[in-house]
Amino acid sequence: MALSDSQDGVFSGSATSAGSAAEELELEITQTQRELAEIDLLLTQSKGELDKLTQRNATITAHLQQIQNQIDDVPAPDIRVAYDAALEAQQRLVVMRGQFEKLHSDKARLERQLQVLKKVRDVGASEDKPQESTRSTQNSIEIMIQSQEQERQRLSRQMHDGPAQQLSNFILQTEIALRLFEIDQEQARQELNSLKAAASSTFQKVRDFIFDLRPMMLDDLGLVPTIKRYADYLAEKMGLEIAVSVTGSERRLQPYIEVVVFRAVQELLSNAALHTQASSIKVQLDISEHQVRASVEDNGRGFDLHAVPSEAELTLKAIRERMDLLGGTFDMDSAAGQGARFAFTVPAEAQAPLG
Repeated sequence: MALSDSQDGVFSGSATSAGSAAEELELEITQTQRELAEIDLLLTQSKGELDKLTQRNATITAHLQQIQNQIDDVPAPDIRVAYDAALEAQQRLVVMRGQFEKLHSDKARLERQLQVLKKVRDVGASEDKPQESTRSTQNSIEIMIQSQEQERQRLSRQMHDGPAQQLSNFILQTEIALRLFEIDQEQARQELNSLKAAASSTFQKVRDFIFDLRPMMLDDLGLVPTIKRYADYLAEKMGLEIAVSVTGSERRLQPYIEVVVFRAVQELLSNAALHTQASSIKVQLDISEHQVRASVEDNGRGFDLHAVPSEAELTLKAIRERMDLLGGTFDMDSAAGQGARFAFTVPAEAQAPLG
């Protein structure tokens, strides 16, 4: 996709260059559609493998529970084999779930990219001032990419400092337990219990990361249950009061609308919990026939509307750009020491991006 911005601000738009840019844009759209088709195929295959691994993990877990109930009567080699199988099954399941969630995330990203590409194509075909339109669209793309990369960097650091380090410790603990089986089985049992507790904790952290990337229940249950679940999770994690109220029709929306609304609420909640020193947050969601309206209000320290805090500036810009792309609105109201309120709307029956 060719988006140019000359140093002197003069737009060069000859028939040849415009035609070339249009051709490149169409090629990019075609490539994105092809990648979406490939991801749909991979998602179908991954879902089948994930179901198999889930069933296998459930069977192994049940067997492990039987061993725990009869651990005094089970030979040490059998215990070792059972725990090795359980750890392997859990690890494979976590990896496959991570891959499955990544495919969902990639699909959502490509769908948004395709929407932007088509909007650029439409703007280029109808706008009287192509330079300004191109610059505006390019700025929108840059803001969204920067926001996404900022979130990926945060999750990457947390994954490295948390689960990645814990997995390294698991290997060491397993080796210790294996050696202790030949020396002191009681101590080995304590090591295994400690390993099980640590694995459960790390597994929960991995699930939290996956939920941050893209919760599976958004596809399975829809927007409202997912927002409520995320609010409960964040409230427990951060020690906050988060109240969610829903009015209108709790129906399923087009998938890309649900993703956009959930991401906006998620980012606003996360920002309020992490940066505003709030103790209470209210989320209101209204789903009418033609529009979705959401607001997030906190009792934190607030800010001057003419001086948005740096930690929230990129996030708020990205949300505004997404709402603008879908024909929605985004408003904020805040003052120092008086909390903040953010509200956005998006058409519920907006034209879905083709693919």
